[in-house]
Amino acid sequence: MKVKVISVLEDNYMYLVIEESTREAIAVDAAVPKRLLEIIRKEDVVLRAILSTHHHWDHARGNEELVRLCPGLRVYGADERIGALTHKVIHEQELTFGAIRVRCLFTPCHTSGHMCYFMWEDGSPDAPALFSGDTLFVGGCGKFFEGTAEQMHTNLTQILGALPKETKVFCGHEYTVRNLKFALKVEPENEIVKKKLAWAKQRDDEDLPTVPSTLQEEFLYNPFLRVTEEAVQKFTGKTDPVEVLRTLRTEKDNFKKPEERPNPQAMLAFDWGLFSPFLEKK
Repeated sequence: MKVKVISVLEDNYMYLVIEESTREAIAVDAAVPKRLLEIIRKEDVVLRAILSTHHHWDHARGNEELVRLCPGLRVYGADERIGALTHKVIHEQELTFGAIRVRCLFTPCHTSGHMCYFMWEDGSPDAPALFSGDTLFVGGCGKFFEGTAEQMHTNLTQILGALPKETKVFCGHEYTVRNLKFALKVEPENEIVKKKLAWAKQRDDEDLPTVPSTLQEEFLYNPFLRVTEEAVQKFTGKTDPVEVLRTLRTEKDNFKKPEERPNPQAMLAFDWGLFSPFLEKK
């Protein structure tokens, strides 16, 4: 099982999972058909299925075109809003693609129909892979657009957090640097956060992906998986894990890196209308 990490749009990832013995492939979150088809031709594989984690356009917008271009293509997902859906899946349903086994893991919160996909090959020495969409990121978790802190806590602890610790995590976005800057605000003394952030910045400077991480690593620096840690509880002022998670998400939603804050003098100048003569010029 070979996973191709494909950077698309501003900061999205889609993935092509290749069954090497048959040269058949599965796409995860096929947002940009042209780019995906280029890689399929380059790898000389046949696309058999699309697994969509959720219905948002930046994850599923390529489904219709790919179904049109690839007759017989199957599209799996848990939400009727997913374009060109052919097979609706449920929690813990298992799929087989050649030697590749897939377990569907329902993680509602970011959207009410979010599904993660856990993949492995029986007898393979390689670590299994988790395609976590917008539920779990490197150093973070997804926004609670259509769900609750209770749901996300269940997702992160009982469903995804219970997977084998060596599981490789392939998430839906390259948010690692900003996630880890927030993690450092939560736990300023966490040396593992500092090292991972320095590494992620280096990857970013070289325009290289920070995926995959592993679940084992995530438990060391991802504050959303560390809700029982004393330092994280101290930051939130809460001790109940769900309340800690809820407060973390609110803080993260409001978190801005220092360089993103507008210059106070510039904002005053706008308020006083000092820029108006320049803005009015054509």
